[in-house]
Amino acid sequence: MRLLALMLVVPAAIAAKAQSERRMTVDDLFQLVESNSKTLQETKISVEFAQKGIEAARSQRLPDVNATLSASYNGNVVVMDRDFTNANGYSSPHFGNSFALEAQQVVYAGGAIDAGIRVAELQRDLAQTGHRMNAEAERFMALGQYLDLYKIQNRMQVMEQNISLTQRLIDDIRAKHEQGMALKNDVTRYELQMETLRLGLRRLEDQRTVLNHRLCNMVGLQDVMIIPDTTITASALSNEGMNYWNETALASSPRMEQSELSTRLAEQQLRLAKSEMLPKVALVAADNFSGPFTYDIPPLDKNINYWYVGVGVKYPLSSLFKKNKKLEQARIGIRQSQEQQNVVAESLDNQIHEAWTLYQQSYADLDTQRKSVQLARQNYEVVNERYLSQMALITDMLDASNIRLNAELQEVDARINILYAYYKMKYIAGTL
Repeated sequence: MRLLALMLVVPAAIAAKAQSERRMTVDDLFQLVESNSKTLQETKISVEFAQKGIEAARSQRLPDVNATLSASYNGNVVVMDRDFTNANGYSSPHFGNSFALEAQQVVYAGGAIDAGIRVAELQRDLAQTGHRMNAEAERFMALGQYLDLYKIQNRMQVMEQNISLTQRLIDDIRAKHEQGMALKNDVTRYELQMETLRLGLRRLEDQRTVLNHRLCNMVGLQDVMIIPDTTITASALSNEGMNYWNETALASSPRMEQSELSTRLAEQQLRLAKSEMLPKVALVAADNFSGPFTYDIPPLDKNINYWYVGVGVKYPLSSLFKKNKKLEQARIGIRQSQEQQNVVAESLDNQIHEAWTLYQQSYADLDTQRKSVQLARQNYEVVNERYLSQMALITDMLDASNIRLNAELQEVDARINILYAYYKMKYIAGTL
């Protein structure tokens, strides 16, 4: 049995030593997530794409300039009566050329250009908010795995301490057995307890290996065993009231910011819809250089140049009966976005209330677990003394040992749960 346990534990220990260890604080973790997360790299590109959209929208303020250049071969001219009789042919210059240059500068577009630029800016802001939302989610996900690693690390320490205590107890029982004061079955029972503890330690090591691999992939590390900061549980955590967290969430939550930006975007869509019902005014200028002159009989082998400048006005009359439906749709879109803001605010209020309540509860859980550990250790010492004095059974010792182990493990988890509850509250509020 001992050989089997040794075969299980030794390979894990060798594998763990093959990896270099890296002690990491929460700030270090967040920096690695920001730098190496594949999800965040993709959303950064989305922000760059939206930024180029602003530049494209602003370019609509620049004049439109078109140039046309062509060369052609012209055939001879045939002139005939309307009844296709009395046809006469005339020689025409065969080489033709044409160059046209036209410029147009929009003076008034009903606010469409400014609204288009604002829409592009809001889309950029939405992309940035989406990136921030993803960053918060990635940090919180990485933090959860980081705290699970810390929890497993502490569980392993508790397990190792109990293995050491169990080994000392086995040595004491063996000594009593040699003196005829204990049964061989007592030794066997605690050896079985020892094997169970060692198997539990091996499972914890495997869990840590799997979780560490996932976390390393997320933060862009390879062949590294992440060691959480052991001082994190001793750091002072703020204990503001629920009103503070509600106000913080309304002011800082990316979800709330996203809903507000959606409302502003809907307002600009309404402005664009209105601009389609207004006239468009533009300054125009053109120059045309072409030859030969084919509007005379016979055609003249001459180059002709003419130009003009003026003001153009365009009014879509059909918008009076076509665009009113689009205006109503845009107004409904604004109302929908405003209602969505209220839904998000209500959701944040509920989530903050739940997170703050669980945060307060986590402190109560820790106090309870501390008392449980104190009582479990006292019980273990009393039962141990009674057993050594042959006043208690080996089963009593096993029960006391298991109660102590479970109480110590629960206390370790309770300390980590306080951190998790606190950071979850920050995550919901948008300040992680």
